[in-house]
Amino acid sequence: MSAVTSRLSQDEQKKLLSLFGHVRLHLLYKASIHGFNAGAFHGRCDRQGPTIIVAYNAAGFVFGAFTLKDYTQCNQYIHDEEAFLYSISAERKHPLRVGGLAGQHAFNDGTGGPHFGALVFLNQNRAEILSNPGTSFAFQPEEMHGNDLVLTELEVYRVEGLGDLLDKPWRSIHWSDMKKEELMTAIQTYKPCIRTVNQARVLLVGPIGAGKSSFFNSINSAFRGNMTCQAIAGTAGKSVTTQFRTYTIKAGRGGKALPLLLCDTMGLEDSADAGLDIEDLVNICEGHIKDRYQFSASGPLLESAPGYKKDVTLNDKIHCVLYVVDTCKVSLLNQKILEKFAIIRKKINQRGIPQVVLMTKIDRACPLVAEDLRNVYHSVYIQRMARQLSESLGIPCVLPVKNYSEELELDRDADILLLSALELILNYSDSFLENQEIADEEVHKIKL
Repeated sequence: MSAVTSRLSQDEQKKLLSLFGHVRLHLLYKASIHGFNAGAFHGRCDRQGPTIIVAYNAAGFVFGAFTLKDYTQCNQYIHDEEAFLYSISAERKHPLRVGGLAGQHAFNDGTGGPHFGALVFLNQNRAEILSNPGTSFAFQPEEMHGNDLVLTELEVYRVEGLGDLLDKPWRSIHWSDMKKEELMTAIQTYKPCIRTVNQARVLLVGPIGAGKSSFFNSINSAFRGNMTCQAIAGTAGKSVTTQFRTYTIKAGRGGKALPLLLCDTMGLEDSADAGLDIEDLVNICEGHIKDRYQFSASGPLLESAPGYKKDVTLNDKIHCVLYVVDTCKVSLLNQKILEKFAIIRKKINQRGIPQVVLMTKIDRACPLVAEDLRNVYHSVYIQRMARQLSESLGIPCVLPVKNYSEELELDRDADILLLSALELILNYSDSFLENQEIADEEVHKIKL
C-alpha cells in the first residue's frame, strides 16, 4: 500500500493555513494516485465536512476552493457564505482570497467534478479546469491561475478546527527535571511481581509509519542520554520492519539492562493478505516466535516449522500490547484497518493481556503542541483525537507522545511524556502477571 503524501511545500502550506484560524489539514484525495475523475473525487470527498481543494499547474500556481458544506451529489445549488476561492504563487507574499458574490450560490453539488461556477475542477473528467470568472466568484484569470488551465495535480483536504487551549488540562503532569529523574528511577528499579519473570515483555502493534520502531529508539535515547537508532525506522509505503525483534534498553552506554523488552513487528495494512498476519501476532503473544524471525508473505508460522518455539514459559509471553497510531491519521483510519484492529483486540482480550494505545506525532498534528509540548493536555484537538481513537479501537487508555525523529538533542518534556507512558505500561504488565499468579494459586488449591 503506497503512502499518499501532500505535494504542498512548507511555504505553500503555511500560506494556505494563514487563510484559517487554528486548523489541521487531512489529505483525502490525490488525483495522481486516485484518478483525475469525478467518481474518484466523490468516493473520497463526499460527506467529509469542511474541505479545501488544492490544484497545481505548470505555471507555478497553487489555487482552489474552500467550502464548509458537504459534497453529497444532490444536484442542487449550495449556498455557503464562508466559501472562498484562493490562489498562492511564489511572487505573492500573501495568498489571494476571493469571497463569493452576494446572493449567488457557492457551488453546484452534482455528480461531476467540483463546480464552483467560476472554477470547475476535473472538467469532463480530465486533468484540467474550466475558468469562468464572474459566476459566483469574480477574479482576474492571470492572478488566479496564470491562464494555465491544465492541472499537474489536484488534492482535496478535510479542514479540521483545532479549537483553543483548555484552561485546565484534561490530564495532570509535572514538567520538571525532578519528575524525569523520578520516572527513570521507577522504571530502572521495576521488578515484575512474579519472581520467575525477569522482564516485562511489551508488544508494539500498529500501521506502517505510525512510529513503533521510533518509540523504541526514543525510549532508548532517553536512557542512553543521547540520540540512538538501533531499530530501523522510516516512512516508506511498505513496512521497514520485516522481522520480529525484541529490544533491550540499557541505562547509559554499557549500563545495566532495564527490566523491559520492547517487541517490534511488521506494520499492519488494511489488505487482508498484506502486512503483519494476525495468526503470527497470536503466536508472538503466546511466546512461540523467536527473536529475528523473518515474517513470510506466504502465511503465518506453522507449529511444524523449524522456527516455531513449542515449549514456552511466562517469560516468553507478551504481558502488554501497545497499539501505536499516528495522531495525524486518526480521522483517516479506514474501515478495513479498523476491522483488523477489532479482530486483534478480540484475540488479545481472550488471552487477558492488557492493551494501551500510543498516539504519536502529536506535534505534527497540532501546531499549538508544536509550539510548546506542555500544551499537549491543554489541547482541545489532541483531547478530541484521543477520544476518537479510544472509541474507534475500543480501548480506554490512550497516551499521547512525541517520538524523536529529526532532533539532535534530547528534550526534557518529550522524555517526560515517553517515560510516563512507559511507567503506565509497566503497571499494566504487572496487572497481567498478577492475574497469572492468582490463576496459578487457584489451580494449586484445586489440586490439593
